[in-house]
Amino acid sequence: MNVAVAKKKQTAFRLDNDLLERLKVKAHRENRSLNNYVERVLMSVAYDEPNEITIAAMKEAMTGKGEALDLSKWDEFIASL
Repeated sequence: MNVAVAKKKQTAFRLDNDLLERLKVKAHRENRSLNNYVERVLMSVAYDEPNEITIAAMKEAMTGKGEALDLSKWDEFIASL
């Protein structure tokens, strides 16, 4: 079995004590380690740019040029789930 291991580098930051305590509380609420919580928060900030396909879909939606959704069988679809 091939298992990919993410390369990580240990680093240190100086954080305000109040901020650190708030981060610990939030991590605990989500059942995460402090490290995992902070990494997830930073990744959400660092990788928040949409890709080309998403940008194209957003532009299409804003111009109204996309195809209309057929919702006539929506209730049937929901009932089938």
